[in-house]
Amino acid sequence: MSDILHEAGDEADILIVGAGPVGLALAADLARHGRRPVVIDGKGEISWSSRAICLSRRSQEIFDRIGAGPAFAAKGLPWSRGKTFYRDRLAFELEMPFAPKDRHAPFINLQQYYSEQFLLDAAERAAGPGVVRWNHLVRAVEPGPDHVMVEVEGPEGVRRVKAGWVVAADGARSVVRQALGLKLQGDSYEGRYLIADIEVAGIDRPVERHVWFDPPSNPGSTVILHVQPDGIWRIDIQLRDEDGDEMLEEERLLPLLQAQLDMMGVTAGWTLVWKSIYRAHALTLDSYRHGRVMLAGDAAHLVPIFGVRGLNSGIDDAHNLAWKLALVAAGAAPPALLDSYSAERVRATRENLAAATKSTWFMSPPSEGFQRMRDAVLSLSGRHRWASELLNPRQSTAHVYDASPVIAVDDDPAGVRPGAVLPNLPVRIDGRDVHLHDTLAATRFTLLLFADHLPTSAAPAPTDDLAVVAIRGDDALARAFAADRHPVYLVRPDEHVATRLASADPAAIAAAMDVATGRTPRDAAAAPPVVRNDTPLERMYAAIAASLPDGGDAAADTLAQLCLLLCNDAADPERVLELTARA
Repeated sequence: MSDILHEAGDEADILIVGAGPVGLALAADLARHGRRPVVIDGKGEISWSSRAICLSRRSQEIFDRIGAGPAFAAKGLPWSRGKTFYRDRLAFELEMPFAPKDRHAPFINLQQYYSEQFLLDAAERAAGPGVVRWNHLVRAVEPGPDHVMVEVEGPEGVRRVKAGWVVAADGARSVVRQALGLKLQGDSYEGRYLIADIEVAGIDRPVERHVWFDPPSNPGSTVILHVQPDGIWRIDIQLRDEDGDEMLEEERLLPLLQAQLDMMGVTAGWTLVWKSIYRAHALTLDSYRHGRVMLAGDAAHLVPIFGVRGLNSGIDDAHNLAWKLALVAAGAAPPALLDSYSAERVRATRENLAAATKSTWFMSPPSEGFQRMRDAVLSLSGRHRWASELLNPRQSTAHVYDASPVIAVDDDPAGVRPGAVLPNLPVRIDGRDVHLHDTLAATRFTLLLFADHLPTSAAPAPTDDLAVVAIRGDDALARAFAADRHPVYLVRPDEHVATRLASADPAAIAAAMDVATGRTPRDAAAAPPVVRNDTPLERMYAAIAASLPDGGDAAADTLAQLCLLLCNDAADPERVLELTARA
């Protein structure tokens, strides 16, 4: 294996610290954009633990774009359904949209070691063998105006590497983040989960998300089950407040797992494969760019696992950053373009945290009041559909960068909004049935034209920076894009819509490209606050839960149920919130 650092004279164009999924995805993405990144990691190889296992449709689309998609599609287990139980009763059924013509399921389950291997393979195909330097530890980081000096300790000793740019993808305990004196801000939850992977012999179980609240197997706890490839099941069990790391001891752990399997009627033999303890955090940095150092994944933010936003948000970080950093490193865009990486992804994290907080109300209630209100919902869910809807786990979805300085927004709600991911819908192009993402340029911007809504001579010529794709004769797709008003869509290399136009006027297209590449960014000072999109019932639920005192008895439980019933029938939710605040 060649030593890239040595070949480069201890210089690196882009140095990525961390060879987890985020760092490897970024390396593969940068390499296809023509850069030669160097990845360093203190480990000797990929991590052989399953950890994050649920990969979203958006992550699968990104894997397609960076050359890793076929491996994930071949090994991952697709799913779109889930069931939530209260004790031994079905309380809620999750059904996510999944049409026969969709390229990807809403989620696939796959152990993280497979994800890392597939992304490492993609990075090596794009950047060449040896793109990752294992057993290399960062000891110091010294940012400068035109480079970053990084002290690295490897098998051959300590060396100082001069990097044009550094990306910290080195996880929750990021050495780079600590070296810069940065601290994550936010909340950490007291509730902890015991996480175990077991290999179960000869059981063909449906690939669904199953959750049990207060199960007979472990009263008062919450249990989550996911099926993974190779006959591996992931079981998460909520621990009691007094439980500590001793729960990892097999004499304590194995009976808990066996009790859950007994409750499920599983009689097959099984083997413990992996175990850990997880505590939910909702933390982020205020900025993911600090001069020539960018932070991504868990180095930049920690998101609760509920709703499976952790790893998926890191993959989004990598894909958002790759094309921007590639342009800036090549001198094809101003460094200010990297400010949009931070602006877009910090806002996405705050949206993730807001959504994950609602899931945490149920999965790890932050107070006795929230616990009582959750139990009230569970009790009512068998008789009232509206109550069961509060149990919706609110799974990860793609973000709309409508507050970004490099997105030109408009006020029309119809069609595909600027900032949104281009929907990967089926389309027929040149006699071939493909999906929209197949039509996009690999590394350039793409101008998507609905030719039936434009003059015949309107199509501009492609350039080194811009591909042009014309869609004809697809009325359904044109309606989905509101092409009668917006026949031209400018799509970024990360598949997000940069803007949409009423014509293919060259001057308007050039101006849109200037905004999208950071040459003339919009003023982002007036970016609106993150909107949680809570339903009125969710807002009333949270207000009452926060106001309930600790302690209580069966009467308090009945009162919580009564509060929910009254809230659901309330004609004026704002009045309820006002009265709750007064009380």
